[in-house]
Amino acid sequence: METPCELKQLTALDVYTRSLAVADATMYFLGRRDGRKLVASIGPSPLASEQTARTADGKVVQVGPADAYNAAVIRRVLPWTAPRLIGMTVSAGLGDRLGLATPGHIRAIRRHGPGVTPVLAQQSIREMTRTGRSPQDVMDAATWGVFQEGFAEGFGSDADHLQQPEDVERTATAGFTMFTIDPGRHVDDQADSLDEAQLAERFESMDFPLLETSARDLEKAYVGRTFTVGKHLRIDFDAMVFLRAAVKYGRAVAHTARMYRHLLHVARQPVEVEVSVDETETPTTPAEHFFIATELARLGVRWFSLAPRLVGRFEKGVDYIGDLEELSRSFAQHVAVMEALGPYKLSIHSGSDKFSAYRTLAQLAGGRIHLKTAGTSYLEALRAVAKVEPDLFAEILDFARGCYEKDKATYHVSADVRKVPQARDVAADRLPMLLEDFDARQVLHVTFGSVLTADAGERFRGRLYAALEANEEAYYEVLQAHLGRHVAPLAAAPPAGSEAP
Repeated sequence: METPCELKQLTALDVYTRSLAVADATMYFLGRRDGRKLVASIGPSPLASEQTARTADGKVVQVGPADAYNAAVIRRVLPWTAPRLIGMTVSAGLGDRLGLATPGHIRAIRRHGPGVTPVLAQQSIREMTRTGRSPQDVMDAATWGVFQEGFAEGFGSDADHLQQPEDVERTATAGFTMFTIDPGRHVDDQADSLDEAQLAERFESMDFPLLETSARDLEKAYVGRTFTVGKHLRIDFDAMVFLRAAVKYGRAVAHTARMYRHLLHVARQPVEVEVSVDETETPTTPAEHFFIATELARLGVRWFSLAPRLVGRFEKGVDYIGDLEELSRSFAQHVAVMEALGPYKLSIHSGSDKFSAYRTLAQLAGGRIHLKTAGTSYLEALRAVAKVEPDLFAEILDFARGCYEKDKATYHVSADVRKVPQARDVAADRLPMLLEDFDARQVLHVTFGSVLTADAGERFRGRLYAALEANEEAYYEVLQAHLGRHVAPLAAAPPAGSEAP
């Protein structure tokens, strides 16, 4: 095998040494030249190449672009660069809005999260729309990052928060293996504030054929019944508890079943499903969790992870807001429902930076947990930029302040933009410290789409990418440290099936 120096002489590439891999007597590797990443092979190869040469012993050397075509080739010849099902393993979704974070995510897993399965291709349609990326872009970026780091331990891919059938088709075509169905638009949040008569009226107006049952049969399945869940939890379905659960989540259950069946129809690869009702105004009670899971199972839906709306506030980019003891008590009840009706995992959404809660939630779940993060990696990109190009960060900060009121509309955030200083009022060497501030974090978090697409991408996008690519090790370093704080408590969780402390 040629040394990195010999490979550089052959290809003029600065080789990522962890990427060296052999398949079918051909060596593959990734390298950089003039700020551009390129893939190379020595030996017979299906890569599309821009440059060919020969070694001293006559082997063909090819160098080609790290594009979609060659990403597909790499996934085929090196199967560990393609996503797989993650199943019931302890797992963490590590979203990457820029497509540059995967190597840092892998380093965080290797150093701080052994045993945690990473989901490295994870993005919602909303995020893709706001960043101008496609499902294939997201998948390919993960492939190249996995290849660069030589990460053969396996990873997942999450088509996140899917709300429409066409979203399922786009992400399935790109090769995603995990699909998070989000029926949040069909959840009736008003149910929590209605009286029994109002609930009964809404219940009778539901489209029961979509639920493949009748109003009376659904009532008989629950009303007046008590379900013992685990060792300590009894769920009593009186008329009010039932009506509230059915009105609040009945349409969501029907929509989830429709999306699930469409996924099975269009997907050509093995798939697994997460159900998410977290992006709603009111918490999911244990009785409502029981209703959702029971009805999904009755309709033939098979899922491996479920994200209820938990008590308190899981706001973007900041620590948990609420009573941790109340969260612990409530989550333990959700765990009991999960263990009784599973096996599946509980998924923690908007999970970035909830450092006060990770250990408790992971231990209560007994390892049956999935943590989902996204925007925190973008914030760490801004932290790196603040260190290496403070002037660029200062421009982004001021722009974000101006976009926040508009951009926050689709997020559950409570930052006060008036508390975020203008860049001119902060010394350059203090700019990175804004990433520790509650209000600044949320303002920067939710404005990512506006920043990346300002002036059709001309204003910030190219400069931001150039700064991160020229200082990629600085970006990987902050990612490793920050995401490591997320995955370390998951790695320390007891194995699934063990008694929670």
